[in-house]
Amino acid sequence: MRIFLTASLLALLLTTPAHALTVAAASSLRLAMPELTHAFEQQYPDASVRVVFGASGKLATQVLNGAPYDIFLSADTGYPERLAGMDASATDPQVYAVGRLVLWHHDPQRGALTPPDLAGDDIRRIAIAQPRHAPYGKRAKEALQALDLWQPLQPKLVYGENIGQTAAMVESGAADAGLIAWSLTFAPDLAGRKFTLIDDSLHQPLAMAMVVTEQGGSSEEAWRFRSFMVSEAAAAILGRFGFEAPRGR
Repeated sequence: MRIFLTASLLALLLTTPAHALTVAAASSLRLAMPELTHAFEQQYPDASVRVVFGASGKLATQVLNGAPYDIFLSADTGYPERLAGMDASATDPQVYAVGRLVLWHHDPQRGALTPPDLAGDDIRRIAIAQPRHAPYGKRAKEALQALDLWQPLQPKLVYGENIGQTAAMVESGAADAGLIAWSLTFAPDLAGRKFTLIDDSLHQPLAMAMVVTEQGGSSEEAWRFRSFMVSEAAAAILGRFGFEAPRGR
């Protein structure tokens, strides 16, 4: 397979120590990952973890193109399954958490919106993640379709490259409202902002799966991190950021 690396990924490869564990993580994990990596490094003092965030689909493509990632934490199950099916992973996909979608808006003085409110004249721009490569964007599209709002809202929709960028569009006022990851509403400076949890029966589950990549298969730290992500300690941290435990845990 030919390897295509962006300048930023090449820089990461050249500057990351050989013993460091490199984790590719969905943007919905941005607030939770510092606590997760800290807890892991406390458990394994010799470990060093680097995290790269992005849309799950783009991270999966980077793995296929040779990016230096040892673990891939996706926001869905589809992209890890794709890697496993193409022999780009050392493990089968394993679900570690379930995400939730929320409707959030820019005005801190306003009460929580409901999906039908998005059709109002006072909502001019609605941000969602790009459905082509972001699981939260796919689920936002599914929810709006289930509510018969997808077509009527087309003129208002603006797209973030990943769910982190989508949340930033709402926070900055570039969008009046957005469908974002619940986990991203836990930032300290967003405390008190009103949001509405989207009924998860309106879309496919946001089951989040991980794989050890083919590159990470020889890394003891990668296997340790995989086990850590399904531990009670990791579940407690993820729960504090709005992620639910997988069914059956």
